[in-house]
Amino acid sequence: MTMTETLETIHDLVQRSDLTTLAKFAAEAPRPEISELLDRLSPVDAAVVFRLLPKDTSIDVFERLEPAAQADLVTELAEAEVVGVFEALDPDDVVGLLDELPAKVTKRLLQTLSPRQRTATAPILGYPQGSIGRKMSPEYLIARPDEPVQTVLARTQRDEAQYETIYTIPVVDHSRTLVGILSLRELMRAEDTDLVGAVMNTPVSAAAYDSDEVAARRCLDGGLLALPVVDREERLVGLLTIDDAIRIIRAAEDEDQARAGGTEPLRRTYLLTPVRQIARARAPWLLILAISAILTVQVLELYEATLAEVIALALFIPLLTGTGGNAGAQAATTLTRALAMNELGTRDIGRVAFKEVRTGFTLGLVLGSLGFLIAALVYELPIGIVIGLTLLAVCTIAATVGGLMPIIAKACRVDPAVFSTPFISTFCDATGLIIYFTIARAILGL
Repeated sequence: MTMTETLETIHDLVQRSDLTTLAKFAAEAPRPEISELLDRLSPVDAAVVFRLLPKDTSIDVFERLEPAAQADLVTELAEAEVVGVFEALDPDDVVGLLDELPAKVTKRLLQTLSPRQRTATAPILGYPQGSIGRKMSPEYLIARPDEPVQTVLARTQRDEAQYETIYTIPVVDHSRTLVGILSLRELMRAEDTDLVGAVMNTPVSAAAYDSDEVAARRCLDGGLLALPVVDREERLVGLLTIDDAIRIIRAAEDEDQARAGGTEPLRRTYLLTPVRQIARARAPWLLILAISAILTVQVLELYEATLAEVIALALFIPLLTGTGGNAGAQAATTLTRALAMNELGTRDIGRVAFKEVRTGFTLGLVLGSLGFLIAALVYELPIGIVIGLTLLAVCTIAATVGGLMPIIAKACRVDPAVFSTPFISTFCDATGLIIYFTIARAILGL
């Protein structure tokens, strides 16, 4: 049975109030599959299925949901049901859910937390949104460099249920400064009498105020199961686990892809997102692009007389603007990804400019030669020269500008994805037309 058919079956069972069949399905389905289904079901249907799950299963399933799906589910559950699940969540998951809920609901749920949970959650809430401090887990196992391995192993076996992960163990001194890192495998391979300081490794860490995406990529690129998070004094304050790192990167990539298409990412799947919310996600970008497109209209008005003298020039405008926009968008997409993968930084702006100038010139040479040949054969030689030179110039400039904009954005502490494909296309439209008519006037003597 496909996912779509399963969703339709569950909806039908809910509509017919066939809770016996639904409960049997919920009991037999694997937890990851149930989580995926709840992510795709409407809040009402998801709440019905969730209520039929055993308590242990429901807590595990709830933790696997995306924060937006958790928030929708919370609004459908009774307060007593919410409190039970809420208290069982890890502190970082609590904060992720609170960020998605309305302020009134957040305040009410915070009041239901136990003193222990409130103590663990409060420090995370103190970090700004978008920082890794907001996504780290404050529940972690630590070791001291002067401890015997046997002592740490015994503590791991005794207290492992209290921590989100035991596979990566930070080593701290008596002031909680991070001095090393130890994996569970290394711990088990060591002799019982060995000191932790003799078997620990040099730690890789992130600062609590670092971008969550930067820290997550550091975790994944290093092949780490968990990344220690430290404060400004290098004191350990939390751990970023690999599952949270994957979730952060997935959300960042979804955001970049959405903005590259001129919209904002949706909180839930497409079919569960209200029309009003989809329109709200697209409207700001359409407004920005509509305003910026006025520049293109103004350029055409400036060269209206030139178009009147040589009507053939108007036929090539879509070709030239489209080519320039595509060349700029290709460069911007490539550089945005390179920045996200930490393949380069703002210091490489000169090297990027030089590379994109050459790349754009090469592309322009190929396309310009083809454009020259076709235009010269169909119309006349001067028209062919104008088209060929314009394509050469437009491709070179568009690739260079498209490549530099994401780097400039990052230097200005702006998300490079903001300089999305539609924005760059509009920019290249205006500049491409100016180049086109300037070359046409010079070659045709207008």
